[in-house]
Amino acid sequence: MAGKTVKSAIKPTVKKKIDALADELENVGIVPVIKLDKVENAEKLAKALRDGGINCAEVTFRANGADEVIKRMTKAYPDMLVGAGTVLTCEQADAAIKSGAKFCVAPGLNPNVVKHCLEKGVPFAPGLSSSSEIEQAMELGLDFAKFFPAEQEGGLAYIKAVSAPYPQMRFMPTGGISADNINSYLSFKKVVCCGGSWIVPAKLLDAEDWEGITKLCREAIDKMLGFTMVHVGLNCADPQEAESVADGFEKAFGFTKKVGNSSVFASTYMEMMKSPFRGTHGHIAVATNSVKRAAYQLKLRGYEIDETSVKYNAEGVMNVAYLKDEFGGFAVHLVLKK
Repeated sequence: MAGKTVKSAIKPTVKKKIDALADELENVGIVPVIKLDKVENAEKLAKALRDGGINCAEVTFRANGADEVIKRMTKAYPDMLVGAGTVLTCEQADAAIKSGAKFCVAPGLNPNVVKHCLEKGVPFAPGLSSSSEIEQAMELGLDFAKFFPAEQEGGLAYIKAVSAPYPQMRFMPTGGISADNINSYLSFKKVVCCGGSWIVPAKLLDAEDWEGITKLCREAIDKMLGFTMVHVGLNCADPQEAESVADGFEKAFGFTKKVGNSSVFASTYMEMMKSPFRGTHGHIAVATNSVKRAAYQLKLRGYEIDETSVKYNAEGVMNVAYLKDEFGGFAVHLVLKK
């Protein structure tokens, strides 16, 4: 069966906004679904999320005053990607937009509400869970949507199966997502990000435990990125020195030497460069589940990426990026986990 294409039914300016939204959400990876009953805590919650590395939120209209929460968050942090969730009517959409929501989300697909938002220039991600609904969304010009309820409908295996005929569709699975299964969802190329309420549990909200929420955010981000050490590269003056150092590692520790074009490895953990490369003394390779998301998070943490070092694989996925900073005289570069 040939893959279906997205029908152009929305203005180019709105399509650009949807693409930009999807790109930003892909960077973050996790979208907290928030039901906040105490409007006066909006700014504190926004700060707790940001401090934990999550600069976005889906504020659900299941709680009274959701529009005021959105207004307070966006006023306090204009760069924060705050959207409205459970938008079921055009009236709710208007309230969300007036409050500064940068996107709207719903658990289902109501064409009237979707069209209403799109006509006002605001991206809308309706909830889908079947082929018929995916095609309805495509008829409206959408290629990014919520997938809900993800786990209850069959999880990632079901999403892969139902989305197979629609190569251009991208999804934000929500429903049953947790720190334990988010990486399996994010490993699928059609999944842009995942939504979930586990980041902001009612227990912590009721206790106004902002540090606890920040901790949950940071733990979730770190688990999503999955940083691990890969190898250390040492700068050598020439090929002879590189082989000599590798010989030493092999003789002392049994680390098998393997000669390559530009370096000599001693096991998979030590790399001796045949000529000075990046870093005063060498480089350190750190693997991650997503170089793109890792680069985004590291920027939030105060580290700059050397844009000239960024590389992409054959599928267009970022797979290498160096930091501008050195750590103890070593350059640090991110590599995509295999």
